[in-house]
Formats: sequence, C-alpha cells, structure tokens
Amino acid sequence: MATEFITKDGRVVPINGRKRSGGAVLAAGALVLGLVGAGGAAGGGGVLGSSAGGSAGSSSVTARKLDGQKAARRGDRDGAWQRMGVRRLDDALRRQVECLSASHGEVRAFFAHTPCTSLDRMVIAVGDGSGNNAVVSVAWVGFRTSRDLRAFKRIEDRHGSGDIHPLGAPLLGLADIAFTGHHYGTDVDGTTITIAETETAAGHVDPETLDALAEVAAALPRP
Repeated sequence: MATEFITKDGRVVPINGRKRSGGAVLAAGALVLGLVGAGGAAGGGGVLGSSAGGSAGSSSVTARKLDGQKAARRGDRDGAWQRMGVRRLDDALRRQVECLSASHGEVRAFFAHTPCTSLDRMVIAVGDGSGNNAVVSVAWVGFRTSRDLRAFKRIEDRHGSGDIHPLGAPLLGLADIAFTGHHYGTDVDGTTITIAETETAAGHVDPETLDALAEVAAALPRP
C-alpha cells in the first residue's frame, strides 16, 4: 500500500519505496525531531513546548539556530541538533542517481531537461520526553553545474511549484506527516543544494521554531 503525504505545494503524492527503473533505489527521508529541554508535562515542557513570547523568545530561537547552523557546517551533526535541544534516536538513509522519478510539478519538468547527478534523503528520529515533536524532510540534490543549481533553486523556492517527494515518517515506524512547505530552508554548497521542510508531529511546536529547525537541517552536510 502506498504511503500518502502532502508535499510543498499541498498536493497528495503516493510513494511506495520500491526500486525504480534502471536499478536506482528510491531515496527519501524525514527527520523526526523532539526537542530536548527542561522536563514537564507531555506537550507542555521542553524547548518546543515552552511558550516564551516577545523579542526575548525570538532572540533565543535565533541564537540557537545560528549556533546549530555553525555546528552543522562543521560536520558536527549531533552537536547541531544539541544546539536546538535535540537528541538523535534513529536514522535511515537512501540514495539514488536521478531525481525525475522522485519529483512532481514544475520541479519534475525541470529535471526532465536538466537532470540532477545525485539525490540523498534521510530520516532521523529524536525525542525530548515531553511530547513535543516535529518532523523535517531533508534532501541533498547534486547538479553538474552551479548554473543548473541556481535555475533549479528559483523553481524550488517558489511555493506551489512542485517538489522532491519526501518519504513519510512511517519509515521509522512513526505516523505519517503532511508537509505544507510553510517551514522551509535551503543551503548551497558548490553544486549541491540541501532542501529541508518541517512540520509538527506531536505536542506543540511554534512556527518560529519550525522555521529554525528547517534552516538548521538545511545546513547539515551530505551524509
């Protein structure tokens, strides 16, 4: 049975995780995140469940995000999430060498005439013990030239333009998640672009924190 989820443009897309033609393995992923923080009741305590408002709360999220991005770019994956209060519990990785079969909309049309050279997607699960969880889809896409990458990014950054299919959280035995594309981050390293999207999985995760998680995830190096 195909897994259903909603991608960046709000379209429901079935994914079955089978090998594609030519022997390429479907590569897809989501990072399922629960932020580690102070103890508290389920859905209320911890970093994600806290409700600090105003400029102080915003400054705290921004500072943690910047620290997380710096750690990610150094290659310190666990350290990056620790800056955001994350403890990694599990992960899974898939790789493939083409993107056409794993995309739709204008993004797919782009790949039809400008193929990518690689596609890596990952699932990582972490938790805080307080019931406040988020899910992040991450994809690393390689291109032949930086010009091809820039052309792709102009399409990918526009909401409603299609997307690369994320694989649902069931890969780690978790409930499926609907991605809206409202919490989204990208990062470019040479001819590789990293794309990340986040959504709440359980409890309470405020929109600013979801945005920060996506931007930290986008800074993670290709696995």
